[in-house]
Amino acid sequence: MKQHGMRLRNRAFTLVELLVVIIIIAVLAAVVIPRFADSGIRSKEAALKANLRLYRGAVEMFRNDTGAYPASLSDLAATTAPANGLDSTGAVKAINAADWKGPYLQRIENDPVSGNPFNYGTTSPNVGKVTSSASGNATDGTAYSSW
Repeated sequence: MKQHGMRLRNRAFTLVELLVVIIIIAVLAAVVIPRFADSGIRSKEAALKANLRLYRGAVEMFRNDTGAYPASLSDLAATTAPANGLDSTGAVKAINAADWKGPYLQRIENDPVSGNPFNYGTTSPNVGKVTSSASGNATDGTAYSSW
């Protein structure tokens, strides 16, 4: 059976159509990729801020309960009362085990930005101060040390 006046045509994309689609995808990628390129560091910075808030709050609860700052950050996750803490000058101060209500944290994590332990002040005027161990500036331009 022959069809009169109708030719069968292969249905396929032309090279020009494929190039147009590839160019559109490239333009979209050029716009979208930079927006998400620093999302990894931004998520680490958000985790850093959350950890700093958590650790600083735990240090304050420890101090309110015992009247002393923890001698180290690991004291916040201890399962028994430490014998000593620090006063505001950094001098060793005995802790009454009955005043201790810990553990104040389940565990101490490393700084998510640097991967190193957090800095913890044990000398005046920084006793009890928890800061990031990351050097440099955040994506918003502020120094990690100022958080």
